[in-house]
Amino acid sequence: MRILIRNSVFVLLLLVFLAISCTNTGKQTSAYGDDSPDFQLKDLNQQTVTLSSYRDKQPVLLFFWTTWCPYCRKELKIINNRYGELTKEGLELLPINVGESAEKVNNFLKKSSLAFRVLLDQNGDAANSFGILGVPTYILIDKKGKILFHGYNFPEQEYRKLISR
Repeated sequence: MRILIRNSVFVLLLLVFLAISCTNTGKQTSAYGDDSPDFQLKDLNQQTVTLSSYRDKQPVLLFFWTTWCPYCRKELKIINNRYGELTKEGLELLPINVGESAEKVNNFLKKSSLAFRVLLDQNGDAANSFGILGVPTYILIDKKGKILFHGYNFPEQEYRKLISR
């Protein structure tokens, strides 16, 4: 019974997130080859990060996620294990938590040994500007600000092509 309730809550939260993500806010969403929209988000230390500050400097891998998503937790482990390799090769990783409070994310991170900082998109504006329909979602952006990948798994092939340029 307990598992049924937990699964029901998970499905309900997923449906709510998808409904919110699919709501048309009048903002244009982005696709492969488009210029990436800009955003300004705070990390858990209240430091502001602007996506445009990386333009003409280095490529960026965005990772949209939530604490309640089991697939997100799996992908977080993957990128955490590869974080050193990614940064060594000049890629900036920006994990973006969507729709959750700083307290909830902080509590989650205390239990996880993640090597990178996390940005907060509490109202979902950044996720909406990229057309995020669910989590986990990766978006790979080249240093000119063009979107090279938008998908649900680590963009291995696109990443390899990007670093071999």
